[in-house]
Amino acid sequence: MEIEALKHADWPRRDGLAALSAALGAQHIRWVGGAVRDTLLGVAVHDVDCATTHTPDRVIDLCGEAGIRTVPTGIDHGTVTAILEDGPVEVTTLRHDVSTDGRRATVRFASDWREDAARRDFTINALYAHPETLEISDYFGGLEDLAARRVRFIGDARERIAEDHLRILRYYRFQARFGAALDEEAEDACAEMAATLKGLSRERVADEMLRLLALTDPGDTVRRMFDRGVLGVILPETCRAHVKALSDLIAREAVQGIEGDPVRRLAALLPPSPDVAETVAARLRLSKAQRGRLVDAAERVGDDAANPKALAYRLGTAGAVDRLLLLAEDAAPVAGWTPPTFPLKGGTIVSRGVAAGPQVAQVLRAVERRWVAEGFPDEARVMALLDDELAQF
Repeated sequence: MEIEALKHADWPRRDGLAALSAALGAQHIRWVGGAVRDTLLGVAVHDVDCATTHTPDRVIDLCGEAGIRTVPTGIDHGTVTAILEDGPVEVTTLRHDVSTDGRRATVRFASDWREDAARRDFTINALYAHPETLEISDYFGGLEDLAARRVRFIGDARERIAEDHLRILRYYRFQARFGAALDEEAEDACAEMAATLKGLSRERVADEMLRLLALTDPGDTVRRMFDRGVLGVILPETCRAHVKALSDLIAREAVQGIEGDPVRRLAALLPPSPDVAETVAARLRLSKAQRGRLVDAAERVGDDAANPKALAYRLGTAGAVDRLLLLAEDAAPVAGWTPPTFPLKGGTIVSRGVAAGPQVAQVLRAVERRWVAEGFPDEARVMALLDDELAQF
């Protein structure tokens, strides 16, 4: 049945993958990881990864001989990216860990498929498909776990987490995306080792957390993270009421047909305080745009809903939707709405006899305020508003 699912998928028949298989030799490569897992789950496949017994230098040479361009994207860890017409493919040499410190690993290249599988995180990510026969190699019960919708670490969960502390957050993300049956060993191990997340780079933590919050409905997973003391390591500002606020927000997004946004959902997990938002944004090293969204959301007040389009004009549509949803208001009036451009320019005011300088800006702002309050009327009304303001000078 698993082979049939792969045979009916589009990606194994891509011309680029056939060319890569021919270049490296089908006996030396396997498709691995997300593409195999997602196909078996009936989920759309976006990226295809390849494992190989060839060393990175050999991959580069063989691809070059076949006219396939490569980029050494992670060559120290055995990864070369093959640039194919139908999308890039990461080609990684089989590896085993020599040493790990929870943040990075020292690896050596290997030639045994099972040895390579043993260093991966979860059983459902250690499924290898032969490029020609599509036969699946499953060394640790990944197919059974897929059928049960169970996210389970390969081997001892604590050992896998000790190798890379980020696997705690990866576990919760994968469990939110694919899981149904909980794995008690994984849940206990993540809780016991939660404090190790403090040693990770903030960028890696933020990336995983935002990817989790971007999933369709991560509410129950985030609640478990809070209950087990994991979320508090990352977001000590979060309390149980905020966790409920996230679940309420997710439900509201679904009812209003608005796509979930990870930064908006992160805002739900924090008190509505710009200072807290600034602190969290700095700690997680969010981008400037993400920081701005988080702070804007934290500045929400009850009367924001009085004029949703005025709010969207001032903050932008995304910022207005964030505030309205977080305030449990209807965001439909601005969702998908494009704020108009104010049609009055300073030059028009100068041409009406106002000397260039602060007075021009004063008049411009006054007319704009009235234009927004009246619901963005046409240019003729703007000129009438201008006449009214000039008459007061």
